[in-house]
Amino acid sequence: MGYLAVSCDKESQRIGRRDIAVAWRGTVAPSEWFSDMKASLEQIGEGGVKVESGFHSIYTSKSESTLSASEQVMEEVERLLEFFKERGEEVSLTVTGHSLGGALALLSAYDAASSLPDLDHISVISFGAPRVGNVSFRDKMSEMGVKVLRVVVKQDIVPKLPGIIFNKILNQLHALTRGLKWVYRHVGTELKLDMSLSPYLKREFDLLGFHNLEVYLHLTDGFHDTQSKFRWNARRDVALVNKFSDMLIEELRIPENWFQVPNKGLVFNRHGRWVKPCRDQEDIPSPSGEAPSHDFTAKNMLAHNKLQV
Repeated sequence: MGYLAVSCDKESQRIGRRDIAVAWRGTVAPSEWFSDMKASLEQIGEGGVKVESGFHSIYTSKSESTLSASEQVMEEVERLLEFFKERGEEVSLTVTGHSLGGALALLSAYDAASSLPDLDHISVISFGAPRVGNVSFRDKMSEMGVKVLRVVVKQDIVPKLPGIIFNKILNQLHALTRGLKWVYRHVGTELKLDMSLSPYLKREFDLLGFHNLEVYLHLTDGFHDTQSKFRWNARRDVALVNKFSDMLIEELRIPENWFQVPNKGLVFNRHGRWVKPCRDQEDIPSPSGEAPSHDFTAKNMLAHNKLQV
């Protein structure tokens, strides 16, 4: 579901501290989409702190053989924190993610701030992240000193969820609703990007394209300030925008969805069959047991062939 890395000595010297970086991926499996769409809040802390139940379930679910995503990341962060603190270093934590990953980034930052007081600085940079918790969650994150930058695309609907209609009305009545613990609130500072500022992007309506991570990175690369146009000397390869989308203008002649994994993801098993590989057990966010095996036995293959006749 993600990666964890530590700044090297050279980079640590440049920024003045040892930085632990955690990156969470976005939604992949259908079960994750189902969890994403849950809109109920559940309590996770004192003082009425509540978060969206689907995100929290993905973050904390585990099986008899697999630790939860929360346990895995916090165990490693704690180990690294102890190691570098013993060397007398200042240690920070930076968490990032796109879409669902942005929600998980907030939850792991909350975890770290609540349980690891020796961390000198905790920051979150999210891309296209939905709302995660209520006003008490937002206030608690601020109280614990967690710095959050939310990068959003103006045309993207996901950062407006959950509660795209209900929350919009209530936010207009902020003075009356700010104390309600069941209303979703964003955390941190927003950096809003606009599709229309890039001369390379189509002007067509495309919900998936608006939310695409490569589009986010393209617009971030071209951003200078709120008063400027798209940066002419942006360095990120424009072709990456069409890696998993069709958002680039036709004049660029970049094929849509051009990225392909070898053999479209199929693998050759020991029985001489091309099959879809199983997802790694540790990459299943809501494990319900052992992953099914696609490496059929000879007996199963014979039975399968009989059914096809």
